[in-house]
Amino acid sequence: MSSREGRRWATYGRGAVVALCVLGAALNDMAFEGRYLAPVIITALVCGTALLVPRLRWPIAPLLVTVATAWWGWPLLPMLAVALFDLAVDRRARVAVGCTVAALGANLLSYRATSLWTAQSYASTLLLPVLAVLVGLWLGSRRRLLLALAADVEHLSVEAQLREDAARIAERSRIAAEMHDVLAHRLSLIALHTGVLATKSDTLPAPVAERLGLLRTTSVEALTDLRDVLGVLHDSDAAPTSAALTPVMREVGELADEARAAGQHIELTTDGLPEQAPTTHRLAVYRIVQEALTNARKHADGAVVTVRIDYRPPATLVEVTNPPGTPRTDTVGSGYGLVGLRERVTTLSGRLTAGPAGAGSWRLAARIPHPAALEQNGTRT
Repeated sequence: MSSREGRRWATYGRGAVVALCVLGAALNDMAFEGRYLAPVIITALVCGTALLVPRLRWPIAPLLVTVATAWWGWPLLPMLAVALFDLAVDRRARVAVGCTVAALGANLLSYRATSLWTAQSYASTLLLPVLAVLVGLWLGSRRRLLLALAADVEHLSVEAQLREDAARIAERSRIAAEMHDVLAHRLSLIALHTGVLATKSDTLPAPVAERLGLLRTTSVEALTDLRDVLGVLHDSDAAPTSAALTPVMREVGELADEARAAGQHIELTTDGLPEQAPTTHRLAVYRIVQEALTNARKHADGAVVTVRIDYRPPATLVEVTNPPGTPRTDTVGSGYGLVGLRERVTTLSGRLTAGPAGAGSWRLAARIPHPAALEQNGTRT
């Protein structure tokens, strides 16, 4: 049931309770000779309307019901309980006590036939207002607690969504920065080699020398544009690192050797050569294995981590599994590493899966199709 439906049913229930109070006021007055039936019914209708109209619930409704109960006594006591309940729900317990004292005290001087202080009714006279206040205080506290919990849940949901979005954006920026390094390196090589060949243009045919000059100029301009557009994606606050430490220049084997040196047990199996896969695949594999080793170190310390990689067409495959181990409490992470990995793999038209693999073990795997396989599938469709 939604909150809107809940409020609607609460309104219906409140209307039914007030209607029963009006009917009860008429029946109670009839039990006491019925000489004031019309005034009692009119008073009950006025008080019931005040209780049902939201704008009149404070302070008009409590005042009307208190005065009516003080004068007419027992027939209007249920409506006083409703008014006291509303005051208690709204955290106006002192006002509720004041209305109770005023109504019960003034009723000592009012119409005697329906007095609240007869031997048959004084127990109910004291019990009903007290019960209404107590139930109202409890329900009001419960309602405020539920609203606070709902607000906390919504806040946490929004915060989690923002963190996921931030993780995706960070991963996209990292991918762009890495591709900037790759393309800059390759364009630099093209510009360098064409420049060397251009120095020997006197020994080359004129059309070839002209094309070499155009190629060198174009590669230099492309390199400049690439640096202008993508260079800003590098983190200016990060400490500078050497080229040997970037994922572009490293392979998974070096990562496994470092993990072994740190005390992890790694079993690495590689099929094919890294050169058989595109550079973007190699970067993705490096990041997947890096994240998997980090998670294994945090959540399954001492467990043997099995890494299987296949660079051969038609798809680059990577799978990292580990049995249960001892969780560590001295590591802190964002918890959104898998979100970034999934974003990276998805941009390469691949698929990433992560989850339990039975017997308490954990499995992280990805399949990234090669561009040639994607083209063939696109041609077939």
